[in-house]
Amino acid sequence: MIVFLNGIKGELMGKIIKKMVIVTVGILLSLLIVIMTISFINHRIQLSQESALLQPVGTIVNVNDHLMHVYAEGHNQSPVTLVFMSGGGTSSPVLDFKGLYSQLSDQYRIAVVEKAGYGNSETASVPRDIDTILEETRSALSLAGEQGPYILFPHSMSGIEALHWAQQYPHEVKSIIGLDPAVPEAYKEYPLPSNMVMKLTSFAARIGITRWVPAIADASAAITEDHLTDDEKDIYRAMFYKNTQTSNMIEEVRKISSNAAVVSEAGIPDVPMYFFISNGEELPLNDWPNMLISYVEDSPDGKYMLLDSGHYIHNYETETIANESKIFIKSILEQ
Repeated sequence: MIVFLNGIKGELMGKIIKKMVIVTVGILLSLLIVIMTISFINHRIQLSQESALLQPVGTIVNVNDHLMHVYAEGHNQSPVTLVFMSGGGTSSPVLDFKGLYSQLSDQYRIAVVEKAGYGNSETASVPRDIDTILEETRSALSLAGEQGPYILFPHSMSGIEALHWAQQYPHEVKSIIGLDPAVPEAYKEYPLPSNMVMKLTSFAARIGITRWVPAIADASAAITEDHLTDDEKDIYRAMFYKNTQTSNMIEEVRKISSNAAVVSEAGIPDVPMYFFISNGEELPLNDWPNMLISYVEDSPDGKYMLLDSGHYIHNYETETIANESKIFIKSILEQ
């Protein structure tokens, strides 16, 4: 009898504990939904208020039925146009490159093309294969009234696009000045984030979770290295909250290995190259600097400078890169 009663008590206790767990999980899920809803509503309100900050400073053009933003400044009579090409995931390319291009636009025409999902350009349902990306960049420049020949300043992942540009249209590209630019070899080993991680990050950004940790936005090198005015810093933060892990950025990561393979197969382009290379410590590839050095050394006309700097090298070593670039560009134009 005692064993029987103990069994009943044990069964009853198990049901009670199970019910308590279900209720607790339900409460936690409800609380999570409430928090996410409040975060989303706050995010939409903030985006609406910040929209006044996000007015395009350049030219908006229609490329493949979506709007792209091109910013340009400098001499209209410049013999070349310096085109700045952002790395993957950079929320505001125009502001990210400002520290560097503002030191070059006194002598040359500069242009920054913001790809789909970046800066003031629309996020759009467009393929992110290397040919589509390149043709949209070229079309955006042309529609904005900018013209070559070009000297390309690619940062990080856009190094692949710049190399492809020089391979496909060598008459347009006078040279490539790489800002810690990716080369095809890197994407044979680069540990790319999983699709789930990217989607979760994007979801968190879309419901405003990124606003809970303002230090993330403030960690941008353009802000920490003080290349922006206080107003521009506010714009950069607003761009960060608007453009973190957009669908176009995610698709670029998904396609980068196959895009790099296309560029690798075409070989090293025959244009003068100057790579400014970081110490690689911010990147998950121990051999990053050596990969870039090896690539540029194998090119017909290449040189490099290794700098003890982080990956956003154009913000950390701005003056050095600007001065070296002026010397390099002058030597190219004198050839």
